[in-house]
Amino acid sequence: MDEPLMGNAEVAALLGVSRQRVHQLTSRPDFPAPIAVLAMGKVWRTADVLAWAEATGRELRHG
Repeated sequence: MDEPLMGNAEVAALLGVSRQRVHQLTSRPDFPAPIAVLAMGKVWRTADVLAWAEATGRELRHG
């Protein structure tokens, strides 16, 4: 079963923030740990990022 994953660009699109802001947010101790660090960057489980966003009251961009 494939699990939805996201990188920096997808996190930025989901949260409606810049890539620089994604770097700041993902450096926070409360942000989920990436499941992998690849040559293209870090990768997170989409479910983990969504749970973090909900827990911290972030507004999400849909569509």
